[in-house]
Amino acid sequence: MSDTAIPPAIEQQNDPSFDDVWDELVYRGLVHVSTDPVELKALLAGPPITFYCGFDPTAPSLHLGNLVQLLVMRRLQLAGHKPLGLVGGSTGLIGDPRPSAERTLNTKDTVAEWVGYLQAQVSRFLSPEGENAVRLVNNLDWTAPLSAIDFLRDIGKHFRVGTMLKKDAVSARLNSDAGISYTEFSYQILQGMDYLELYRSYGCVLQTGGSDQWGNLTSGTDLIHRAEHASVHAIGTPLITNSDGTKFGKSEGNAIWLDPALTSPYAFYQFWLNTDDADVIDRLKIFSFRSRAEIERLAKAVAEEPFRREAQRALAYEVTALVHGVPATEAAIAAAAALFGQGDLADLDAGTLGAAIAELPRADALPETLVIEALVDTGLVSSLGEGRRAIAQGGVYLNNAKVTDDTASFAGNSLAGGYAVLRRGKKTLAGVSIR
Repeated sequence: MSDTAIPPAIEQQNDPSFDDVWDELVYRGLVHVSTDPVELKALLAGPPITFYCGFDPTAPSLHLGNLVQLLVMRRLQLAGHKPLGLVGGSTGLIGDPRPSAERTLNTKDTVAEWVGYLQAQVSRFLSPEGENAVRLVNNLDWTAPLSAIDFLRDIGKHFRVGTMLKKDAVSARLNSDAGISYTEFSYQILQGMDYLELYRSYGCVLQTGGSDQWGNLTSGTDLIHRAEHASVHAIGTPLITNSDGTKFGKSEGNAIWLDPALTSPYAFYQFWLNTDDADVIDRLKIFSFRSRAEIERLAKAVAEEPFRREAQRALAYEVTALVHGVPATEAAIAAAAALFGQGDLADLDAGTLGAAIAELPRADALPETLVIEALVDTGLVSSLGEGRRAIAQGGVYLNNAKVTDDTASFAGNSLAGGYAVLRRGKKTLAGVSIR
């Protein structure tokens, strides 16, 4: 397979080589902590159950951490179970406690707007068809009508302060200089109440979430046990980190968002393509629908021919296609190829080209600006003298055409959107915005 070949898209289906979906979740490394594993395995191998996962609108988009949960939900749905996608219109107004400081509280109008965005994103990953079609719910619907007195009498009475103080998120804040407000302290009660409401209204018996949410997940299971004398379940997925211990999904301090307006399909594809060899197989298990046999084949390819980066390209293609669609994925691949002289930059639309250039060192220029000046401005060379030598040696390209004259300018050399691409040698790139 060549470096620019596009791996085939993978149909969304669970791997039939596993006895049940529980075994597949375990194989894919998606169970870090849970209630009784034996009971869960039997439950998920039996008749369809209703389960849920919650997403708080603390931003206008979901991110890669949320994608883990969406794919867990999709695997459970493919096994025949019934998903409830909860977007927290009420919990989003408060915010789950962070380890270090109080959250900034967003306005009600902002949270309501973000609820709509997140509901649209959740619905894209889960099927709306069939007997187990996804149902979207908003906890503001049952929280807003509840008075403070009713909340304390009906829900608060089931919680013990000593237990609440032992929750990791709470204890971390109690031991910090910032402390914790009653607002954030009450979050676990609200999430527990969500599970109780969904249990009563839909017969929901399983909640999934990140393992850092385990205290909140068990707030729900404990509340249902106390209020309804029933046993329900929870699964906490592992927090994903890179092999070097750094937090997964962070790029220069910025999250990788699922909204293309916040993280372009080009940047999204490049993020996955740059996955380290030590991490790529684990990422394929979690974020792709590749079968166990195919993952084992790709693991062998990583070990024997890592320079081909077959596993990375398979991962990048599949996850980008899942989130942004096949056309956007293929446009991102075409942009990367064109940037390095393996395609025609003139074929790229302004949006795709702009997204690609946004990932590069860049500078502004006028049509009459000399290429040699832009080489310095973008950092491709350190001085005009070095730029002249690079041009004389045939190592400078403007829009993939070799620059042979050190008096060349950008006049007549702009691409879609007024962009231009400078390249020094085979791999060193910069973008220029011509105004």
